Amino acid sequence: MALMPRVVIVTRPSDFERLVAAHGTAQAAEFFLKARGQDLRPVMESHWRALAAVKGIAHAVPLSWRRSRVDRGDLERFLFEPEDTVVVIGQDGLVANVAKYLDGQRVLGVNPEPDRFDGVLVRWPLREAERMLEAVAQGEIPPTQRTMVQVDVDGGPSKGGQRLLALNELFIGHQTHQSARYRVRYGGAEEEQSSSGLIVTTGTGATGWARSICGQRACPPPLPTPTDPWLSFMVREPFPSVATGTEISAGVVDAARPLEIDSRFNEGGRIFGDGIEADHLEFGWGQRASIQVADQRLALV
Repeated sequence: MALMPRVVIVTRPSDFERLVAAHGTAQAAEFFLKARGQDLRPVMESHWRALAAVKGIAHAVPLSWRRSRVDRGDLERFLFEPEDTVVVIGQDGLVANVAKYLDGQRVLGVNPEPDRFDGVLVRWPLREAERMLEAVAQGEIPPTQRTMVQVDVDGGPSKGGQRLLALNELFIGHQTHQSARYRVRYGGAEEEQSSSGLIVTTGTGATGWARSICGQRACPPPLPTPTDPWLSFMVREPFPSVATGTEISAGVVDAARPLEIDSRFNEGGRIFGDGIEADHLEFGWGQRASIQVADQRLALV
């Protein structure tokens, strides 16, 4: 007997919940903010709007369907099923947080506060999402396949190494943001570098951190769109010295132009994706990182 469709609602703790967790009670949190000339009410209103969105989506799921809910902190332990419809409620970054745990499942991003969140990835206000949920789950609304970036360290899992995926960008650098030392290999050239680290961005990430970096450059590299099958990389503040160069500072990464980084970190080397430093790969001296377009895509409605 075939299983009924399942809707998985993904959320993250609200600012109100974090304040209460930090101070013990809502009253204590309110006292803390008031003592600093701040007001708890906007934080509570944001919290109630998020709860209303969760309730609205839950009510929109047909009664015969299965449903589940998972917090951002539990994503790595949650088992997604191939036919799940994943409803992400919150900020755009939450879609990036969940993307690397998926493999083709349709994602519907719900924006509970259009006046606060840009809605680049959480594209739908609650009422629209409620109306279209069943059509999305039944595959009647085709998703956009967004490109992701993949880094394999020491050959990746098939060769005993590690792999990390990201929807927006990867960062390679020092955990304390000291000078990053490495050897970069790209386009038939290679050089030793010392810099503030480098990022590799997808088209989705090109509207964020990458755009800020490009805005500081006289000759920025081209940036992909969310569905383009290529990436852009940028070295942050490469430092010229007798031992390090600055010739390889930016470029396009695709099947014909791979990017490889050899670590020269005695300690503190890190690779992380989508701004989540806690979920990182260690990158110690001699390890090699190979960056490419991921086979995996985000199926975003």
